[in-house]
Amino acid sequence: MTNLMQASKQWATRPPEERFTSLPSMREKLETLRANSRASVVSSRQLGAVPTDDNRGILIEGPGGHTAAPTNWAFGQLANLSGAPAHYLRTLPAPLAADCLNYGLKVERDAIDTGVLLTRGSDGIELRAATGPRYGRIWNVDVVRALEDRFGDGVSGDFRVPGIFGKALDAVTSGNTTLFAGDRDMFVFLADEVNRIELPNRRDGQTGQLARGFFVTNSETGAGALKIKTFLFDYVCANRIVWGAHELEEISIRHTASAPDRFIEEAAPALLAYANASASSVSDVLRSAQSAKLEKVDAFLAARFGPRVADRIKAVHVAEEGRPIETVWDAVTGSTAYARSIPWTADRVEFEELAGEMLEGV
Repeated sequence: MTNLMQASKQWATRPPEERFTSLPSMREKLETLRANSRASVVSSRQLGAVPTDDNRGILIEGPGGHTAAPTNWAFGQLANLSGAPAHYLRTLPAPLAADCLNYGLKVERDAIDTGVLLTRGSDGIELRAATGPRYGRIWNVDVVRALEDRFGDGVSGDFRVPGIFGKALDAVTSGNTTLFAGDRDMFVFLADEVNRIELPNRRDGQTGQLARGFFVTNSETGAGALKIKTFLFDYVCANRIVWGAHELEEISIRHTASAPDRFIEEAAPALLAYANASASSVSDVLRSAQSAKLEKVDAFLAARFGPRVADRIKAVHVAEEGRPIETVWDAVTGSTAYARSIPWTADRVEFEELAGEMLEGV
């Protein structure tokens, strides 16, 4: 078991304009953003930085002489293209920072094709991304449409914004929502806390109940891959921390040229399957894992994680559960508990995915 902090981090840091109280309201905002956006590919030599009239900011000038204000994220991408550290550039006066960017883009670095994403807003044109030319953009609005098609409004269906300690919300507000989207990325957390899964002998011989939940994250600006993470959990607190989670599966699609097709072929069907799966079918898998006795625990774990890590997994399970590993479910529980000690997020996620794979075929 583990506690998932991703939703809590989103809840704690998103500004009011990036919080939504339903999937339809989120979709409407993202539809407007998509309708006002245009992507194109230009040479880095055709991009230039100019200080604003008050010398307090920087604009990016394109091939036709038109200018766009870069978002904080896009400025960092341009700084990376120019070979200059963004953090340092932000400390410089705007004219000097512009000179540094221009030297990197036009002189020091080789000319490269750059994918730019421009969005027209009430304050003018904004540069939201500067990526590689083959960046396979999956639009946030397409992801939200897929969620809405399969799960409804995110408020009234089986899968909805989770309650607090298992009690459904009287109303979804900006203060308790788990639906977030801004100019950089999006995050959705929905859960079915009504059709819970009963799991005998979950802890200390007692029957436990688990809810199903999932995270969906995406960035149309190059800030991250499309990811769908499914899991079982005890409850969600007011700070939107997911307590007692067992992570089941994660699908990750990088924004390569084939990404839009892979979203249609892999991610969307996975969402549909998760929406249609009954609580009983998930429960059957977990019960099978509980009853699948392991005759050779050491060999079972060592074949997947190596002998040294296998010993640590066994020790963690004894420390947390008070008994040795006996079943496949115990092995998954011990492995996910051990994963909490892995400091790097990417390594921890990869290890948790391996742990989840032990449930396959039971």
